[in-house]
Parts: sequence; C-alpha cells; structure tokens
Amino acid sequence: MIEIQNLTKEYGRIKAVDNISFNVGKGEILGFLGPNGAGKSTTMNILTGFISSTSGVVKVGGVDILENPVEVKKHIGYLPEHPPLYLDMTVKEYLDFCADLKGVPQNKWKSQKKDIMELVKITHVSHRLIKNLSKGYKQRVGLAQALVGSPEVLILDEPTVGLDPKQIIEIRNLIKALGKNHTIILSSHILPEVSAVCDRVVIINKGKIAAIDTPDNLSKALTDFSRFTVTVAGPENKVKDIISNIYGVKYLETGAKIKDDEYSYIVEADKNVDVRKPMFNQLAQQGFPILELKSLNLSLEEIFLQLTTSEKKEAM
Repeated sequence: MIEIQNLTKEYGRIKAVDNISFNVGKGEILGFLGPNGAGKSTTMNILTGFISSTSGVVKVGGVDILENPVEVKKHIGYLPEHPPLYLDMTVKEYLDFCADLKGVPQNKWKSQKKDIMELVKITHVSHRLIKNLSKGYKQRVGLAQALVGSPEVLILDEPTVGLDPKQIIEIRNLIKALGKNHTIILSSHILPEVSAVCDRVVIINKGKIAAIDTPDNLSKALTDFSRFTVTVAGPENKVKDIISNIYGVKYLETGAKIKDDEYSYIVEADKNVDVRKPMFNQLAQQGFPILELKSLNLSLEEIFLQLTTSEKKEAM
C-alpha cells in the first residue's frame, strides 16, 4: 500500500533522512520508531505531502506523491501529535468543515459522519464545543477528522500523548479495530503501546533505518540465546540438576519460591537448540511437572535502546 524507495531529505549539509526504503502492506499496522532528531517526523511529513523530499520515491496505492500529490492525499488520513482542532466549533461543525475541505460529496457525508462518530464514540458530544471537551475526547475528534473521506491509510503521530491510562487503552483498542480496514503507520514513544498493536516496527536512527521486523524477530536477532522462565513442582536441587544437564542450556538460576517444592527458574539456552521438549520429558519422567513456561525475549524498549545507543548500528 505504501512504498518508500531511497528516500532522502537534506537541509543544507544535514541529511535528516538518509536513503531509507521500506514498504507497508495493505491492512498492516506498522510502528515507526526513533529517538528525537532521528528523522521520523521528517519522513512522516514527506508521506503526508507536507514537505517534499530531496530525492527518492514515495507511492501510496501505486500513486507517486510528487507526481500527483492531491490524489495521494485523498488516500491518507493524518493525526498529528497536536490535532488541528478549532476549539470554538462544535464537534459536528468541525467534522463538516473537514469534509468540505476534503471534498467529500454531501450525499455520502451524512452516513459517513454518523459511522465515524459511532466508531470513535463521540456521537453523544457532537453538539458540544471542542474547547469544553476533555483531552481524551479532543484526541478522538482528531482521530475522527483523520477518518473523514474514508482514507485507506492512516498516519498517527503520538495518538495517546497526554492521555490517562484508561484513555490510552481505549485509543489503543480503537487503533486495533481500525487496523482491520486501514493501513496504519503509528509513531509513538510509548513502546509497550507499539508492541501491543503493531505487526512490524521500523526503527530509524540518525536518518537511517536501524531495523525492520517484528519485535520477536528483532529480539532473536539481537541475542545469542533464548531466555525463558519455567515453574516446576519438585525439589529445587533435583530440578536444577536435570535442567542444567540438558543439551543447549547455558545458564540456570532459581527465581522465586512459589511454595514448598515449587520454584520458578530463569533459563538461558542456545537459540539454535529447542530445549523445551527434552526438559519436559526428563522432568516428567521424574514426576516433576512443569506448571508454567514463559518466554523472556528482549522487550521493545531493550531492542530500541540497543539499536539507537550502540556504536554498531548496522541495518538488519
């Protein structure tokens, strides 16, 4: 749905974006991450047609943004970090205004407006002045304007900034629902949020792509071992003796004592060896059942820090 090829943006001698390329598939939710000054906002501004690139190609739905910017903008809904709201308008007036700007036919707008307001749950505040709404509802109105005209692509920049935990969960669930019918690029500094809703992530640093993949695949690529916790019912010394002697296990540590003869253990193993089956078989033979097994892959925060603070930032 979105094709970015060899995209570069220069400001004099400074390359804000340096020859980056990636694609976003139809119906995909892509997390777009980077530290401040990495080139993230510049890339998003080029995608939305707000600024032009120095070189490279950006296509949305097969249409080049430089050759036909008006057509491309019809396919994009944009929610900036600070939604462009007119505070002295009612919600209904504002959405009508946005529909006029986007050239939505009147015969389609009435039903579309009703659907949008129901989707983002602002129908009951449609006659209220925007300035009197809470931060969460203002964010919903901003999201509603991005949906005006039924664009196939949504670009969301920090959509939950400044919201309370309940509002964050509500907006996060809404983004997941929108992902069923839209291609979404989500930029956020709240990395657990990105992990929760995105199919893949692009991490940009100093204008270059540092990594593109799923969080799970990035975690595996950045470590030489697999790491997990396992909770087993059985004597600690015997359980540790069994697990530590399984081929592929590199490190074993007792975690928490759950209750008598029931402990959790932290296990690190060669990532090319699946130790789970032999561990299950050998513990079962001794009558020590596994009660829980949970992966401890690198979190997205740890991945982000490794790729943006390490001296070795090779693209993956």
